[in-house]
Amino acid sequence: MSKQSVSGADSRLARVDPLLLALAGAACTSLSGVLVKASGANAGTAAFLRCALALTLLVPMSVAELRRIGWRPRRLVLIDTAAGLLLGVDYVLWTASIGEVGAGIATVLLNAQLVVFPVLARMFTGTPIRRSFLMAAPVMLAGVALSAGITGPSTAEGDPFLGLAYGCAAGAAYAGYLFLSRLGGGSGHTATPVCVATLAGALSAGALGAWWSGIDLASLDPRAWGWLALLALTGQVLTWILVGAALPRLAPSSAAAVLVLPPVLAVGAGALLLGERATPVQLAGCALVLLAVWASERAARAATHTARRT
Repeated sequence: MSKQSVSGADSRLARVDPLLLALAGAACTSLSGVLVKASGANAGTAAFLRCALALTLLVPMSVAELRRIGWRPRRLVLIDTAAGLLLGVDYVLWTASIGEVGAGIATVLLNAQLVVFPVLARMFTGTPIRRSFLMAAPVMLAGVALSAGITGPSTAEGDPFLGLAYGCAAGAAYAGYLFLSRLGGGSGHTATPVCVATLAGALSAGALGAWWSGIDLASLDPRAWGWLALLALTGQVLTWILVGAALPRLAPSSAAAVLVLPPVLAVGAGALLLGERATPVQLAGCALVLLAVWASERAARAATHTARRT
């Protein structure tokens, strides 16, 4: 089959609104913090197994895709590899932040990416940053800081400042992954770039995790393995296939903004499933994030509509 061919699944994804794809993919990862905490695994172990277990599904999917539509260009494979190395770093730092501020708030902190991602796109590809996004970004960041509980008493299990540092560093690495994934997308391959990035992520997460907290497989019981397998399926395979199909068709600021919404839902999931209770200030921070994203996207859609009419 010609390398220009696209599989039926790829064609179906290409016909779906990229905003919906990004939202669905991000929703798949909104429970990741809950699953990590339920497993009881340390930061290095959870980050490494999230990638390693996902490869059991992604490798056969990638092999079938390569047979169907041909090899991926070497340049794009290198981009996928670099993206995956950043993703592994993100996973270790983000999992470490869960121990400091809880699963729900850690997922909100990850969204420091919402500012870094458009800036990277501006610096390296010249993609303009919308004015509405520039106006909303300080409000989003204020909401992220408030949600971490750094302004007063919180229900954090550890040090909220340390959790904020880990979470924001993870968000910066996450932004790098999103930027490179967008740069390498749109070639017709869906499973292969996710597979390559996941393999690279397993390597970087394994190396950093072994130094950070150690990789402790012996202490995991069957329930822990089950939670981590579910994490690999939802938070790695489904998330990045859906998001990977959406990113090449989304403006960087739109992608960053859309991906911040479902993680806010993780605060509710943490409260419901793990008994984590956010303070009123932390909940206000989450509300600020939601409000800023809504206002930014509403302004962008209005501007697009006006431009089309003129």
